[in-house]
Amino acid sequence: MSAPADERQDPMDFNGKTALVTGSGAIGGLGHATARILAAGGANVIITGTDPDRGAQVVDDVRASAAGTVRFIPADLADPQAVQRLADDAGAVDILVNNAGVVPFSATADQDLAGYDAAFAVNVRASFVLVARLAPKMAAGGGGSIVNVSSTAAALGMPTMAVYGATKAALESLTRTWAAEFAASNVRVNAVAPGPMTTSKVVAAMGPDLGGMGLTTALKRAADPAEVAQVIAFLAGDQAGYVTGAVVAADGGRTAI
Repeated sequence: MSAPADERQDPMDFNGKTALVTGSGAIGGLGHATARILAAGGANVIITGTDPDRGAQVVDDVRASAAGTVRFIPADLADPQAVQRLADDAGAVDILVNNAGVVPFSATADQDLAGYDAAFAVNVRASFVLVARLAPKMAAGGGGSIVNVSSTAAALGMPTMAVYGATKAALESLTRTWAAEFAASNVRVNAVAPGPMTTSKVVAAMGPDLGGMGLTTALKRAADPAEVAQVIAFLAGDQAGYVTGAVVAADGGRTAI
């Protein structure tokens, strides 16, 4: 079995670009891994999260291998006004990675409406507001790239994940619409759909083997977050210049079998 790829590979070229990565304010998550790759490639990276102390830890870690600048903007993406402030504080960006997400686990009959609303607020509405605010700035600057982080739950029926899967299916639909809407402005919009990943949050909740979720994939293992981050970075960069409107599965073959 091959070893997981990581961000120690030769960096992609993001020199002169500014990237906003939501959901990046904690060590060991997909947003953290994505920020590291973009920063190592020369991007000026904006990290967001709700906890300034944890965000500072991520900034210190990313700066250690960064070729560009790194800064943290605190933002609660469940609050639409905070999302708008984030867009204003970020300014003009070339790359937007909509990675922040809430993952409610509940049978449909037991799902409370507060959790339902919170999931759609963060997973869908926040991305919508950021794209509405930032894509026109990208267009005015000559173009840009937006990468939305979806999930295999958007395509597979998974008990206890009705709300989460619905939010990610909505995000994939928005990806296609935005790709069509902004193509004339040279703004590409794509999505990545990860399978099971050994993020720090998931490992803490489910254990190092993720409850056997990795065995549901064709590769029979979960992904290191850096493996998925490499796919996000590829779509964000110029090497994917002819790719828009795509939903790329980075799921170890989970949706193919």
